[in-house]
Amino acid sequence: MKREKIRKSTFRRVNDWLHLWLGLVSGIVVFIVSLTGCFYAFQQEIKDVLEPWRFVEAQDKPYVPPSVLLDTAAHYMPGVQPTGLTYSHAEGAAAVGYLMEEAGNSRFSVVFMNPYTGGFLKQQTTLGGDEFDFFQFVIDGHRALWLPYDIGRPIVGVFTLIFVLLLISGLVMWWPKKWNKANKDKSFKIRWRGKFKRVNYDLHNVFGFYSLIFALILAVTGLVWSFSWFEKAIYFVTSAGIIKQAHTHPHSDVQQKENAWEGDMSPLDKAWYLTLEKDQQVEGMYMTPILHDEDDPIEVLVYHDRGTFYNHNEYFYDRYSLQPLEQDGSIYRTASVADKLSHMNYDIHIGAIGGFPGKLFAFLISLLCASLPVTGFLVWFNKKYR
Repeated sequence: MKREKIRKSTFRRVNDWLHLWLGLVSGIVVFIVSLTGCFYAFQQEIKDVLEPWRFVEAQDKPYVPPSVLLDTAAHYMPGVQPTGLTYSHAEGAAAVGYLMEEAGNSRFSVVFMNPYTGGFLKQQTTLGGDEFDFFQFVIDGHRALWLPYDIGRPIVGVFTLIFVLLLISGLVMWWPKKWNKANKDKSFKIRWRGKFKRVNYDLHNVFGFYSLIFALILAVTGLVWSFSWFEKAIYFVTSAGIIKQAHTHPHSDVQQKENAWEGDMSPLDKAWYLTLEKDQQVEGMYMTPILHDEDDPIEVLVYHDRGTFYNHNEYFYDRYSLQPLEQDGSIYRTASVADKLSHMNYDIHIGAIGGFPGKLFAFLISLLCASLPVTGFLVWFNKKYR
């Protein structure tokens, strides 16, 4: 019994030491990532208020086809190849995006248009332009600490892993040695009438416990983007042992190149119309206008829910014959559990999976995560320099 108590005591001391120093080392990074995550949770709602050109009046008529939007956008971005074309919901503007590399710097511009008429609404440069984009600044801090992405992203990933360890070691520290009433009150309640040191300790201890599971979810969904090995590990677990393959898509039949589509509309327009015949529940669409490899298919994504991205179908067409091509997991309702969770990762991370209440909840959890390094530092400072 005595040896067991000694082992438990040693384990606690080591755990407490790790929690302290890992917390001190990672505190600033965790604070930045968490605070920027608070802002980013509502980026779409804030943009909708500040950028009225993203909306149009809904009309009882069909959208214009992609070729009309591309022609309009080309007038404002002459000589530049588009990288993406987006249709939004019934009250949303359509957009054509352009990603350019200039002297080693990235520049991204968007041309917004009325999807019912193809009329021009607004040209905006969100990356690399003279106009300051607040949410691009926020996401750069959140994902890479405003460093070059090939440097900053691994740093954020490593410190997010440390944050996961802090959550686990914090739970060990929080766990009462005895489950009596006094210890329960210390573990579950904040003594608001106590002195500052006591209130600060309770804020760190109690709020840390209440937010633990949700903070862990935010951290895990973030790590999916930081490390490919982590993404593969999550897929392996959720698929019960299936190894995640690299992103693939079906290929066009190059042998049909001489018999390519010669209809009265562009192949992209034809694929768009074929998709609308297949999928009636459309709250947004995305397609890549320019195909680079000769065996690339035409790909059309259809989003089914407004405000989220996970519930979407991917349709592929042979670029020459316009025949539909099959791809496992491309239809959401028939995808595996692991593939569905993979699609959900972004919407879970920002709370959009739960609508506006979910985003508000994710905002609050991120705010609590940002407070933990501050209250934890004050706990250590008060003990060391009291």
